[in-house]
Amino acid sequence: MTYNSIPNPSLQVTKDHTLEIKEAPVERPGAGEALVHIKATGICGSDVHFWKHGQIGELKVLGNCVLGHEAAGEVVEVGEGVTNVKVGDRVAIEPQMPCGKCFLCIQGDYNLCEEVDFLSVYPCHGTMQRFRKTKAATLFKIPDSMTFEEGALCEPLSVAYHGIERAELELGRGAMICGAGPIGLATLVLANASGAAPLAISDLSAERLAFAKKLVPRVKTYQIDPKLSPQQNAIGVRKLFGPTEEDAPPRVLECTGVESSIVTGAYIVRRSGTLMVIGVGRDIINNFPFMHLSLGEVDVKFINRYHQSWPAVIRLISDGIIDVQQFVTHRFPLEKADEAIKLSSDPKNGSIKVIIEDQLRVL
Repeated sequence: MTYNSIPNPSLQVTKDHTLEIKEAPVERPGAGEALVHIKATGICGSDVHFWKHGQIGELKVLGNCVLGHEAAGEVVEVGEGVTNVKVGDRVAIEPQMPCGKCFLCIQGDYNLCEEVDFLSVYPCHGTMQRFRKTKAATLFKIPDSMTFEEGALCEPLSVAYHGIERAELELGRGAMICGAGPIGLATLVLANASGAAPLAISDLSAERLAFAKKLVPRVKTYQIDPKLSPQQNAIGVRKLFGPTEEDAPPRVLECTGVESSIVTGAYIVRRSGTLMVIGVGRDIINNFPFMHLSLGEVDVKFINRYHQSWPAVIRLISDGIIDVQQFVTHRFPLEKADEAIKLSSDPKNGSIKVIIEDQLRVL
């Protein structure tokens, strides 16, 4: 079957920071590849950042690039040698395609591969289009009980999963989450499933904290006061856990990447604890409290995306251990993807996760 006769609309960002709905070519799968009909794509903050600013760190938009990397869909064609998926399979897509040859890939840390192709990072086109060819090894089958939206949400959940895994959360040990955006909320539901207790979350927005409380009723919330210093806000957060140093959370997961939030997290975590920075922020942070962390022997860790998380996250969703359907606050058809990203980019709209859907039946 040929798909060249079926329109393939896509949302593309240009090097001039504009958005275009354009017809994209349909690439046929070669050996080890599969063609996927993208049924759902979530909008990530990085999509907005590439549009608004044209780069994230060293990653620059130097020409037209299709956005989107949180995706799920149906396999419509497979190339030679593909055995892990077949036509008609419902799949979630891991958006990174590492080289598979460097020492990092060989030791299992393929998310750190410097030769990785990542969907929606120029020049590698993303998933805000009807059809996308990709390596079959990046496709993971999802059961019929899961929606394509839930399949797309495996990507932000994988970010949170990797952070929680590296932070080594423990049953009955306290954990603090800084930031109630999509990644913070994903971290919250997974931290809840891990049995971390007590559990608390902070944010500037009362609305987002209310949303967090709806997701996990037992979570304690703290609204950050921007007029207070990081140390003062940290004192307020610590009161949620108890009056002593021992009561302070041994694990703090920072999910915003904002300098003031990272510094606040550094003052929240107790001595001999772990500050896990999940959020992505500025290249250089000037006010990092080095000696405070050093004197407390606090481990400071970071993540870069994820690895080997899709099977676990799919099981967590399909077995009902976590409920992520509530994350989706807005839905748009593929043909209105530009409207979707514009809504997502404005905090006043109160979106948590905006999903771009394609309802066309191909198979």
